[in-house]
Amino acid sequence: MNADLHCHSTVSDGQFAPADVARRAHAGGVTLWALTDHDEVGGQLEARAVAEELGMRYLSGVEISVTWASRTVHIVGLHVDPTNQTLIDGLARTRNGRAARAEAIGEQLATLGVPNAYEGALKYVSNPDMMSRTHFARFMVDSGYAKSTQDAFTRFLGDGKPGYIAHRWSKLADAVRWIQTAGGEAVIAHPGRYEYTQLEFDALFGEFIDLGGKAIEVVTGSHTPDQYREYAEVARRFGFEASRGSDFHAAGEGRVELGSLPQLPSDLTPVWQRWL
Repeated sequence: MNADLHCHSTVSDGQFAPADVARRAHAGGVTLWALTDHDEVGGQLEARAVAEELGMRYLSGVEISVTWASRTVHIVGLHVDPTNQTLIDGLARTRNGRAARAEAIGEQLATLGVPNAYEGALKYVSNPDMMSRTHFARFMVDSGYAKSTQDAFTRFLGDGKPGYIAHRWSKLADAVRWIQTAGGEAVIAHPGRYEYTQLEFDALFGEFIDLGGKAIEVVTGSHTPDQYREYAEVARRFGFEASRGSDFHAAGEGRVELGSLPQLPSDLTPVWQRWL
C-alpha cells in the first residue's frame, strides 16, 4: 500500500489544482490518497472524483491549524465527511483572520527591506482568504529575496523569525472534535517540526490522547530520516497509530514527491487499516 495522506492544492497553499494533484499522486505510484488542504474542504469532491477515476482509493482529508502552548500545531483529519456542517463551520472560524494576518506580514516584511510583499504574494493565491506564509515565500524566491521557500521560512517567515506574525488559531480540543463529529480520525501532523521541550511534547501527546486522538505522522516529507525513527519510537511509546504523507505543496519545494516516501516500520499500525 503506497499511502500518501498529506498534501495540498490551490484550494489552500499548493501549486496545483486538486485534479492535478490527484494525477501527480497517481503518476508517483500512490494507491491510497488524501488531499488535506489547510482549513478548507472545498477541493474534496474534485479530488475524490479524479482519484477514483484513476483507480486510487481516496480518503477525504483536511489539515487544521491549532494554537497549543503559544505555537502553531497542525492536525490532519482523515476520512472526514466534507459536507459535515460542524466541520465546515469550524473551518470557517479558523480561516477568519487570515487576510488581516497576511496584510500584517506584508507590512512587517516591508520594514525588513521586502517591499510590496502582500501585493506580490497575492499573485500566487487563488483565494485571498487563504493567503499563507507559503505564498509570501514563493514571492520572495521569485523576487530574489530568498534562495528557496525553506530559506524564506528559515530567515524571515518561520515561527519567531523577523517576518513572523502570530495568529490565534483553533483550540486542539475543537479541531479534534470537529474531525470526530465528521466521522474522521485526528492525526498530529509532522511532530518533528514543533519546537517543544520533551515535557511539552509529553503534555501535547497526553492531551491529544485524552481528547480521543490516536495517531501521529511518522514518515512525512517534513521529517528527516532520523525523525522517521524518532517518531516511530514515539508511536510505540504512546500506542499511536502511524500515518504517512509527503506534505507536498509544489514541484521542487519539499523534500519528497508524492508517493516517494519509505514505508512505515512494519511493527506500527497504519492509521488507514480500519478503512480498507
